Amino acid sequence: MAKLEALIFDVDGTLADTERDGHRVAFNMAFKQAGLDWDWDEALYGELLAVTGGKERIKYYLDKFNTRFSKPTNFDDFVKGLHASKTLFYTQLMAEGRIPLRAGVERLINEARSEGLRLAIATTTTPENVTALLTNTLGADSLGWFEVIAAGDIVPAKKPAPDIFIWALAQMNLKPEQAIAFEDSRNGILSSKAAGLKTIITINGYTANDDFSQADLVLDKMGEWNDIFSVLAGEVGNRTYLDLNLVKQIHQF
Repeated sequence: MAKLEALIFDVDGTLADTERDGHRVAFNMAFKQAGLDWDWDEALYGELLAVTGGKERIKYYLDKFNTRFSKPTNFDDFVKGLHASKTLFYTQLMAEGRIPLRAGVERLINEARSEGLRLAIATTTTPENVTALLTNTLGADSLGWFEVIAAGDIVPAKKPAPDIFIWALAQMNLKPEQAIAFEDSRNGILSSKAAGLKTIITINGYTANDDFSQADLVLDKMGEWNDIFSVLAGEVGNRTYLDLNLVKQIHQF
């Protein structure tokens, strides 16, 4: 088995619980600003998460849940404008410190850095959203910790397609067996596994019932020594939180 060289992180739902209290709220703020009466409640947003990408999610909502809406002639520009507005609101929420990192995320990143492992991001969210999350939780210098930030429309096919992970690996000149992915959703693991990556899942409220049968380890969170995880699938021995040694163990299985 190849030596573990890099950790590749999804963002939304993996690094932080951004979906319910971040992106959903920002979408609704953008809709209100645009004079639309759309309201994405928590249950509806859970269904919309079947589709990755913000612009794609808006289109899916209109195709499946709001079919009476009369689409403007410049529909693509309309969607892009809504999404750009949503991104501004999201970065505002992040700047206000509304959304912390999930338990164990900062510790694991720091462990990886201290041991010289390479870090990358592979996400369908926009680069602006990644920047907002990292700088407002880990500090302004944290963007430089990640060798590659593969985000947004950098590849045409979004998760569950493997393209974003394949692109990130190519930029780092790594083979799949030299890295491990961290995901939280069904679309995420379909993407990472199709790219040939070992994958650790940390579920959240929206993804708790997803099929993670392909995962190498499924946890409710990364956890801390005083905030222990629950193991939903996989072997961890007597460990109670996800540290770098456990990550290496999972990678070698």
